[in-house]
Amino acid sequence: MSLACARSVALAGLDGRIVEVEAHIGAGLPRTVLVGLPDAALHEAKDRCKAAVSNAGQHWPASLLTINLSPATLPKGGSHYDLAIVCAVLAANKVFPRSELAGTVLLGELGLDARIRPVRGILPATLAAAQAGFRRVIVPLRQAEEAGLVQDIEVIGLASLAQLVALFRGDPVPRVEPVELAADSGPPLGPQRDLAEVAGQLEARWALEVAAAGRHHLFLHGPPGVGKTMLAERMPGLLPELTVVESLEVSAIHSLAGFDLSDGLVRRPPYADPHHSASIPSLVGGGARMARPGAISCAHRGVLFLDEAPEFPPRVLDALRAPLESGVIMIGRSEVQARYPARFQLVLAANPCPCGNASTPGAVCTCPPMAIRRYSDRISGPIRDRIDIQQVLRPMKKSYLKAALAQTESTAAVADRVAEARARQAHRLADAPWPTNGDVPGPYLRSRLPLPDGIEKVEEAVGRGTLSPRGVDKVLRIAWTIADLSARGRPDAEDVAVALAMRRGEPPGVAQRTAS
Repeated sequence: MSLACARSVALAGLDGRIVEVEAHIGAGLPRTVLVGLPDAALHEAKDRCKAAVSNAGQHWPASLLTINLSPATLPKGGSHYDLAIVCAVLAANKVFPRSELAGTVLLGELGLDARIRPVRGILPATLAAAQAGFRRVIVPLRQAEEAGLVQDIEVIGLASLAQLVALFRGDPVPRVEPVELAADSGPPLGPQRDLAEVAGQLEARWALEVAAAGRHHLFLHGPPGVGKTMLAERMPGLLPELTVVESLEVSAIHSLAGFDLSDGLVRRPPYADPHHSASIPSLVGGGARMARPGAISCAHRGVLFLDEAPEFPPRVLDALRAPLESGVIMIGRSEVQARYPARFQLVLAANPCPCGNASTPGAVCTCPPMAIRRYSDRISGPIRDRIDIQQVLRPMKKSYLKAALAQTESTAAVADRVAEARARQAHRLADAPWPTNGDVPGPYLRSRLPLPDGIEKVEEAVGRGTLSPRGVDKVLRIAWTIADLSARGRPDAEDVAVALAMRRGEPPGVAQRTAS
């Protein structure tokens, strides 16, 4: 009888836990028993691993083989345990010394030809191994650069099981062609388009700038063709690059989602624009047993754009309520809880009615009043109340078109002002855990920061019932962002009036306030 142990990682969301893979060769009829709450993909590992060992020139034990995944009460899923299972079996069969597995975490799927195939979650799994004190991790060759983003741990990328056996035996490592990654597995970074391409719409451009500077949610409302989608697609270009900590967090999510990180950490804010036919699991994350990140987590630290928002099922939109407030999404399953960050910046776009012509001068709307009302109500009140800025876009008048086209600014020019405003926020909030105005909670906003002049206008709106208590905090956040863009130390009464108008979706007449 012989026993050996290898180690891999079980992931629940971004949290990883070390799993010991024990292989015991004992007396009995030849068969392989896999225990430890494996899912279907992991249960099939017995057949994959046996074929891979044979094609690597080694022998599978011809007696009773018991493979245990410990802790036994933790559900385990995925194919990344293959490499650890095979190494535990080969070490128990004395193919190489068991001491070679000490301090090593093994991650990778095995093909029947014994080549090591890429798997999801290499980056968060490597992070978990490093945090647990392991000194070495062995991963598929094509994902060695991704695992190498983690410091203080040795990363070895291998293409086949034969190379792994040679490495542990101290023999020359044979050359093997690695398994290629899918060509379309890049992270969602969004279109690289310039804000100067948007003709006119100065107030909407200003709303976009304020939203980018303070990380405020934005609702663009207007008829077809006025530039709602064009503006939303240019939002990521206005945002500053991610910090190192943010890059590592975003990259870990994208690794779990299956995106290729061979080019390094994700440095730019991501962009996700799911179609209105998207289901709740595709948006918030989910899966049959082991929950995967959804679009809101893939847009973490970036922009989530929902075009034609009323066309989304109301249940899908209402699923955004909790993550809009908390910045995280908890996906519960009967056996495991997965927690994913979801601090995205939401941009909604909607037409005024199904045909798009309601309230548009010179256009004929064919929708009955009840259809217009139902279309608007598809975006619930609680979701609308969580949107900081509501901006109505209107078709440009002929007399205004020439002047509007002459005032277009590039993305780079606006991004510079956004970066300066973010720097002022960072300085003001240096002792707080929130980097932008849009993240600051209400109690801190009202008690630790000076209240701006003109606050009585906000109180009047609350008294009339046109502004909710949540809306008060959002008005104050917007006012601070407007002051930051104007390089003022605190908001004035005009900033509060403009913020209140932007919150209500009223024409604020603020185009002249943009920096020249």
